[in-house]
Amino acid sequence: MLSTGLAQGAVPRLERPGPLRDRVYEALLELITTRALRPGQHLVESELAGHLGVSRQPVREALQRLNTEGWVDLRPAQGAFVHEPTEEEADQLLSVRALLEAEAARLAAANAGTAGIMALTELCAEGERAVDADDVDATVALNARFHAKVMELAGNTVLAELAAQVDRRVRWYYTPVARQRGHQSWTEHRELIAAITARDEQRATEVMRTHTEHTRKTYHERPRP
Repeated sequence: MLSTGLAQGAVPRLERPGPLRDRVYEALLELITTRALRPGQHLVESELAGHLGVSRQPVREALQRLNTEGWVDLRPAQGAFVHEPTEEEADQLLSVRALLEAEAARLAAANAGTAGIMALTELCAEGERAVDADDVDATVALNARFHAKVMELAGNTVLAELAAQVDRRVRWYYTPVARQRGHQSWTEHRELIAAITARDEQRATEVMRTHTEHTRKTYHERPRP
């Protein structure tokens, strides 16, 4: 185990083709988003480079980009650290997410067809199985896919682009509460599917608004390490 907290060999080495700095950036962002690299954790360039099978230069460039975007804090004479989000940051992000998701639910109720509703139902079943298996990583990924599908069914490109900008940060905040939300989250998803199936735009909006509010509250009430 290295000081970054990642098990030796746990991170796949990157393929060489393509812009290497972008691939390193994506790999590090995924590790941060899934909390494999924890908030506040010291990021050592040489160790990350070793994990990823690259030189230190693309790691340094990726860390600078992540710093600009608020995922990493670069501290003079100390190095790079995974950003520790404040409660206010989380609240602002999750509040914006609630607005976007509620409108997506309304539009999905107006526009979704049978195939789209079936896709939501299958994602919901997969999510319930992941909760039963206590597979947090799968639960978080399936939750993101479910919400992305609702956004797709809404049929509004601009709305989808805005949602994509906050999607990864939403996953970052959702990961530590996924186990607490458990089956209740997927019960709410099924309520949403029912509203979309009934083409009840008002009900879909209300269900999604309540759903996202539950996640926001759970985040603030989560046990601290």
